[in-house]
Amino acid sequence: MNRPRRRALHAALAALIVGTFALGGTAAARADTYVAISGSGSTWSQNALDQWRRNVANNYGMTISFSGTGSSAGRNDFIRETVDFAVSEIPFQAQPEDGSPSEISTRPYAYLPIVAGGTSLMYNLKIGGKLVTDLQMPGDVVAKIFTGQITRWNDPAIQAENPQLVLPDRAITPVVRSDGSGSTAQFTKWMSTQYPQIWGTGMTSQFPPSYKFKAQSGSLGVSGYVSNPTNGEGSITYVEYSYAMKSGIPVVKLKNVAGNYVQPTAANVEIALREARINEDQSSPDYLTQILDGVYNNADPSAYPLSSYSYMIVPTQVGGIFTERKGYTLGAFVKYIVCEGQKQAGALGYSPLPNNLVKAAFDQISRIPGSNVGPYNAESCSNAGAGEGTAPGSGTDAAGTSGAAAAAASTAGTAAASASDAVYDANGNLVSGSGAAGTAVSSPFTVASESWGPSQTGMLVAVILVAAAVLAPPLLLRSRQRGR
Repeated sequence: MNRPRRRALHAALAALIVGTFALGGTAAARADTYVAISGSGSTWSQNALDQWRRNVANNYGMTISFSGTGSSAGRNDFIRETVDFAVSEIPFQAQPEDGSPSEISTRPYAYLPIVAGGTSLMYNLKIGGKLVTDLQMPGDVVAKIFTGQITRWNDPAIQAENPQLVLPDRAITPVVRSDGSGSTAQFTKWMSTQYPQIWGTGMTSQFPPSYKFKAQSGSLGVSGYVSNPTNGEGSITYVEYSYAMKSGIPVVKLKNVAGNYVQPTAANVEIALREARINEDQSSPDYLTQILDGVYNNADPSAYPLSSYSYMIVPTQVGGIFTERKGYTLGAFVKYIVCEGQKQAGALGYSPLPNNLVKAAFDQISRIPGSNVGPYNAESCSNAGAGEGTAPGSGTDAAGTSGAAAAAASTAGTAAASASDAVYDANGNLVSGSGAAGTAVSSPFTVASESWGPSQTGMLVAVILVAAAVLAPPLLLRSRQRGR
């Protein structure tokens, strides 16, 4: 091969190698446009948030830190301005019903809905050594269990709802949150609204310690206790459905207004939330927060009564630790959540936001200083939409006839398949299942990340480099032989 052709070959190979590194550099350059931000709060929403944080880290190079310390702690962290955002199931409490100090933020803020879901009643009960997977309860029985008025599993009120079972004479162990939480607030709000003659405490983020129930920190703490094969038998707790899904422990089929027993599936939650009323007064400090009385009393046969939304609390003014550069990252992260992120909600044990809330969320994103996401656009925001393409399921009528036998079988199968899964408490300590000794960072539920990201780019670069390494030597050798 003559010298000009040889130079051309060398130039082509050099261009190939430079091009591959340029491809890899694209992700790095893109990551440089974002700065690290941090948040704290809800464990109810944490499984979804953790997945979304992984997705944006892999796909866009964002660094989002989140500490699942509970909704109350998150709201107070936001007030103290130690985090850039908070996540909570309820708004700031100016006059908390439990007598705790007023939550007043001098930092301007907005509420932004991020995910919907059902608060499940996760239980661990065995008959003859076999896990019960089809327990049914009306709401008043649940309220009586969590006020200590029903204390045995074979109580006539429970047995009457489960004629297909011979319930054991075993003590019920209610497991509640030891920390202030949105889950507790949502659960007690439901009991206070629907059964005030049973639960007279009102809505509270802190479950009253006077009941002397088993108390655990965080959603992982309560779900981990119930999942424990030794200590958990006979226990029941309230926790976001995502945690029950991961642990493989069944949840109560809760009786709705129509007289049907339903589970907190994505479809059933979406149906219930059709009756949610949203505060649409843009001048109100609680704009876009939820009013759930209609959800609790939704007459649809498939509606799950204990359904609700979760919110992100975002700054609307620069100050303290929050800058416009952080606002740019936060705006992009929230846009991902309410658009692409909603596609994974069902797989994570949640329910996608209705499209009207996605549109409303964009109005709030625009209030974040430095945010540059623009107005809502259906083409650029391919949100799955709550319940679209899904049929209601996991319900039974008052006689106990299954409306979704496959869903019940799936729950039982998951319980068997996941019996040995490691379950960790809020501090990463192994509480049930098999796992490595010591502590671990628990990742309760994950699904595959979507879209093209740095990891995919790295794989492409590796493939091209390997191809170049394989093809280049023979080509160079051949060119030398021809040049002789």
